[in-house]
Parts: sequence; structure tokens; C-alpha cells
Amino acid sequence: MIIIDNKIISDDIVEAQFVCDLTKCKGGCCEEGDAGAPLTEEELKEVENNYDAIKPYLTQEAINHVEKHGKYYHDQEFGWVTPVLPQDNEICAYAFREKNGLIKCAFEQAYNEGKIKWKKPISCHLYPIIAYRGKYGDYERLNYEPRKTLCSPACKLGKQLKVPVYQFLKEPLIRKYGEEFYSILEKVVASQEKEM
Repeated sequence: MIIIDNKIISDDIVEAQFVCDLTKCKGGCCEEGDAGAPLTEEELKEVENNYDAIKPYLTQEAINHVEKHGKYYHDQEFGWVTPVLPQDNEICAYAFREKNGLIKCAFEQAYNEGKIKWKKPISCHLYPIIAYRGKYGDYERLNYEPRKTLCSPACKLGKQLKVPVYQFLKEPLIRKYGEEFYSILEKVVASQEKEM
């Protein structure tokens, strides 16, 4: 493991290889899971502030669900999460399916089109890294947790391209923890490789 400040980073994040292969998985992580996407307290405001801008991307079913049940809810196990549509295979309410079956995030689509400044929940952006808050103290554990079947094409593509998880997820790691954190991580990895 690697420890940087109060972050405990699993070896898999450095050693495993991963590159999303959307042609194969079709963005299935937006509908496969035990709850909606985890949201930080700060992100609740982003969801509220950006909802009107992303509403045109949503299905009518999603709009009805969100406006009846709320823009997020508190799950006993995962904390604040995005709503899911039980009648549509538990897909995130903020996702939409294109004709080719690819699932896209309404927040990210609006961001890419310059309509909002917030890309998407950091938990989604970081996946398949999952950050866990420490139960006893101020620290975070960062684990690599790809879904066995759904992410197998991404693991295969990552190996073909020889891209470690932390490099594939450079943008969200910097977004969450900052440039300095990522720079230190790169230096630690480089020093470990020299020792091998």
C-alpha cells in the first residue's frame, strides 16, 4: 500500500491495468449496483443547482421519479446517493440510454456541451476506484474495485494498452485530491519501479 497524507492507496491502483471499453460495457456501471451514485454533501448543491440544465436530457420517467421522490436520497449504507429507476433495471435517474444501448450521464453531457461547470459525481468519475472514509479517524482508503463481469473488457483493454489504473484515472484523482497529491503518487510509483 501507499500512504500519502491521510490517504491509504491500495497496491492494485498502481499495479492493475484498466481502460474503460464503452463499446463493450455500454456504461453499465450507471445501472449495476446496490444504490445510486454516492454524493458528497457539497455535491447535493451541485445536483440542485444543475438540475434544470440537465432536465432536457432525462427521460420522462426519470423526471417523474425525481420530482416525486427527490433529487437524491439518504441510503443507510452509502449515505447520500442519486435516485435510481426501479422500473428500468435500477438505472441512475440522471443517466440516459442512447439508441445503440450506450448509457450516458446527463450531468457529463451537459458539462461537455458547456451548459454546466460540474462534470458529475466524483464517485462516478473515480470508478473503479472507491474511496472509503475511515471509521476511526480522519483518513481515506482508496481501493480498486472493478465489477468482475462488467469491467472485464476494461481490464483486458488496460492490459493491452499497459495503462495502470492511477494513470487512467489521473483527471478524477487530481479533481478530488489535487495536483500535488497526484505528483507525489507518480514519484512514489517511479521510486518503487526503480527498486524492482
